[in-house]
Amino acid sequence: MAAFRTLDQVEVAGLRVLVRLDLNVPMKDGRVTDATRIERAAPTVKELAEKGAKVVVVSHYGRPKGKPDPTMSLKPLADPLAAAVGRPVAFADDCIGPSATATVGDLADGGVALLENLRFHAGEEANDPEFAAALANLCDLYVNDAFSAAHRAHASIDGVARLRPAYAGRLMQTELDALGRALESPTRPVAAVVGGAKVSTKLDLLGNLVERVDVLAIGGGMANTFLFAQGIEVGASLAERDLADTAWAILQKAEAKGCDVLLAIDVVIADKLAPGVVTTVVGVDAVPSGAMILDVGPATVAAMSERLAACRTLVWNGPLGAFETAPFDAGTNALAKAAAELTDQGRLLTVAGGGDTVAALAHAGVLERFSYVSTAGGAFLEWLEGKDLPGVAVLKL
Repeated sequence: MAAFRTLDQVEVAGLRVLVRLDLNVPMKDGRVTDATRIERAAPTVKELAEKGAKVVVVSHYGRPKGKPDPTMSLKPLADPLAAAVGRPVAFADDCIGPSATATVGDLADGGVALLENLRFHAGEEANDPEFAAALANLCDLYVNDAFSAAHRAHASIDGVARLRPAYAGRLMQTELDALGRALESPTRPVAAVVGGAKVSTKLDLLGNLVERVDVLAIGGGMANTFLFAQGIEVGASLAERDLADTAWAILQKAEAKGCDVLLAIDVVIADKLAPGVVTTVVGVDAVPSGAMILDVGPATVAAMSERLAACRTLVWNGPLGAFETAPFDAGTNALAKAAAELTDQGRLLTVAGGGDTVAALAHAGVLERFSYVSTAGGAFLEWLEGKDLPGVAVLKL
């Protein structure tokens, strides 16, 4: 990961600091039901305020399509944010214009304000220069602490960062450090576990990983396409048979790059995906025509665990089976616990994120035992794909 500007490199006392957060928290009847994202973002806001900055918090919420929508107002978040940072939070009913200007103007050193939803203006998602300039007029410098939105070239992510000195917040810094240690400058050997339903959604990801990792374990429905590409019958399992050539090309690329691809050697099958169905473990080459592969088998988990034990870095994205329905969570649970045990022993750096990964690791009971788990979703996946994220690019030294 290229070097980027952080809060360690700037004095903020007396300055207006625009802080981009991701405050997309679940709400019901106008009340926050899970404040985790607010709590994770609070340290940056608190640090800036304690150092005497005038802190101006901005965020999007939902998809209001460029127009005000009272159901997507950030006003209900002001009190939870105040509780998280331990000081009052003023609220402005717009993110630009007279209301925002007045609210920011009233801030004392160490004060905090929350502005209304950025996406109430079409200029946010369009990265409109005038909208970016209006945001820049509210601040002396800019801090991005929303890695989860860093893959979007929006005005509050890209535009304003080009108009003011731009720095990574502490949450962004932690994320970028973890990602850098996982793939940019890792301790080898490096393994990746990639699961999910379809190869088609992860072509760029797989293409990038086979060039960067030493071991690639593939599970989930997408693994069936790779098995099919090798001439193995997968019965009634989910498989993108029209992508067999693409899957085969990825396998060939991996071989050329010295990346060892691990696929199932045994699988858990059933006639349908439902709780309580009769299941059987069979060799991967013995799947009946009417059966569905719904999880990896114990021999596969043992083989993958053995390979992980010889690695020093692991990147994980996606489940190995249909983990939402027991007993097809067994493979994911077992491999996740093996990775967690290696992490506990200090033998493996484990970085995970994207899609169903957080839910799968939480279900396995190992979420807190991995070295770092990203909740960034799309941004994490685009990073795995090797893409340059707009919100990170503008922070680079």
